Amino acid sequence: MDLSYILNELGEERGHYFNAVAPPIIQTSNFTFPDADTMRRDLEREDEKHFYTRGNNPTVEILRKKMAALESAEDSLVLASGSAAIASAVMANVAAGDHIVSVARPYTWTNRLMTNLLPRFGVTTTFVDGTNVRNFETAIQPNTKVIYLESPNSFTFELQDLAAVADLARQRGIVTMIDNSYCTPLYQQPISLGVDITLHSASKYLGGHSDVVAGVICGTRAMMKKIFYSEYMTLGGIISPQNAWLLIRGLRTLPLRLQHSNDSARKVVSFLEQHPAIERVFYPFSETHPQHELARRQQTGCGGLLTFQLKTRRIADVDRFANSLKRFLLGVSWGGHESLVFPASVVFPAEGPADPDEEGYRRVRLYIGLEDPDVLIEDLRQGLDRI
Repeated sequence: MDLSYILNELGEERGHYFNAVAPPIIQTSNFTFPDADTMRRDLEREDEKHFYTRGNNPTVEILRKKMAALESAEDSLVLASGSAAIASAVMANVAAGDHIVSVARPYTWTNRLMTNLLPRFGVTTTFVDGTNVRNFETAIQPNTKVIYLESPNSFTFELQDLAAVADLARQRGIVTMIDNSYCTPLYQQPISLGVDITLHSASKYLGGHSDVVAGVICGTRAMMKKIFYSEYMTLGGIISPQNAWLLIRGLRTLPLRLQHSNDSARKVVSFLEQHPAIERVFYPFSETHPQHELARRQQTGCGGLLTFQLKTRRIADVDRFANSLKRFLLGVSWGGHESLVFPASVVFPAEGPADPDEEGYRRVRLYIGLEDPDVLIEDLRQGLDRI
């Protein structure tokens, strides 16, 4: 199944809606039935039939088919946010007394799930340096049910050897899942490498226009059914038909947008690596990245996200740099048309970190959007000149 077919045709039965090019938004909460027997049969298969939009909706169903095909998965579920997708997938695979092994420093709300929420119900987590497969093996306990991955993560871009970790987990009957938001299915295929479940913050590249918040879970049909009839339906973190339609629209241009951001980011990385005000650049495809070879082996691209560390000891310098940029907007997230700057200094007090050896405040994350890369480089140059 080729990419253009998935993005532009898969799941779209145009003959059912007047041969319209764009699918309709089926903005309904409820569906009706011709007789009681049909209603009974559809209720028994609510994960596949249109019974009530909290479960399945025709517009959302088109998106589910596309996302599953993009990830080489059998099925997918789409939720109201990336956090909802992560929490639903994790919670559906653990119970009281179970254990999780997770990469260290996962996404903030994944971290909160594992350190604040799940312990209230008797689920514990061990966080490990995921750059070494042996750390996962050492951390596994008899009650370990899930290994949670982020490769690369979304700030300093540490990777895990996905095939090796998946093989380790499979031998022990442990479910593996990965946040694949950084790469998207176009630049990394975790399921093809043996990972069980892939997760996405669809608010990023998949939506692509900074106008929708959503999350995606992809995996086997059996696993999606398991999640559907547990956390998905019980917690009700569903996506609206309107937002599903926006994501379908976003997918049409995903390859073009992602390639442009990827190409532009590489130009920006080359500029930053040569600038005297820069101490270090974090970017998986940079030859200075300690896992450069692994990145090249399991990814086909990097997109537009990168981080660099400034040669300064003052938070005021980091703030001044970020405030001086004219073409980058101050904000979190990534994957839209707009270029963004996120200075790590904002998570520290303005007077500076308590530990003088702390390096984190000197790091600045950039998302390179769809603007001309030369214009963005000139903006960075004038900002760096102020330090």
